[in-house]
Amino acid sequence: MQDIFISTLPALLDNWTEAFPKSTIAAAVPEVVNVAKSKGKNGEATIFWLHMNEDRQQWMANTIASIARNYNDAKIVILANLPNQAESIHALRLGAMGYCHAYIAPAVLKEIKAVITHGGLWLGQDILQSLIEVSTKLIGNQPEYVDGLLAKLTSREKEVAIEAAKGLSNKEIARILSITERTVKAHLAKTFERLGAKDRLQLALMLNSNYKH
Repeated sequence: MQDIFISTLPALLDNWTEAFPKSTIAAAVPEVVNVAKSKGKNGEATIFWLHMNEDRQQWMANTIASIARNYNDAKIVILANLPNQAESIHALRLGAMGYCHAYIAPAVLKEIKAVITHGGLWLGQDILQSLIEVSTKLIGNQPEYVDGLLAKLTSREKEVAIEAAKGLSNKEIARILSITERTVKAHLAKTFERLGAKDRLQLALMLNSNYKH
C-alpha cells in the first residue's frame, strides 16, 4: 500500500518519514481521472493519513468525501494534534478506520497500518477503553459462547485476551502477566487469528461477558 499524508505542513514529520520512508505529502487529496487510476502506482491501494489541526472538522468531512469519490478501496487514518473522543467517533462515522496522535511513535504507525490493512479499526488507548466500557454495558454474550471462544486459545493466550478485552495496553498487560510487550503482541496476533477478530474492540465485544462482573 502507498502512504499519502494530507497536511498543511511543508514537509513530513520525522515520525511519519521514519515509519514510511517512501510516503508522500500533499496539501489536498490528489484527484484521479477514472477508477482505473484509483489504486495508485502498480495497482496498490492507498492509505491516506489526514493531519488534523485544530478547528478542521469540516475539512475532515470534505476530505474524506473527496477520497471516497476518487479512490476505490482507500483506507483513512486521522492524525490529530489534540486527540479527543468526540472527534474520533465522528471520524469513524465519516469512514475513517483509524484515529491517533499526529506525533505517535513510528512503530505504532506501522502497527496501525497493519491493523487497518487487515480490516480492523485503530483508536487511541483512552478512547478504546471508553468504547469498550460503553459497548459491554449494551451487549452481553452468553457465558457458553465466551467459554467456547476461550477454549480455542492456549492458557497464556487466554490470559492476554482477557486483559486486552478490558481495554488494557500491551504495556499494562505485560506488567500484569510478567511477560514482555513483544510476547503480548505475539499472543494477541495468534488470538486474533484463532478467533477471527480484526482488532481489540471486536475482541472485547466477543469476550465482554467474561469481565462484566
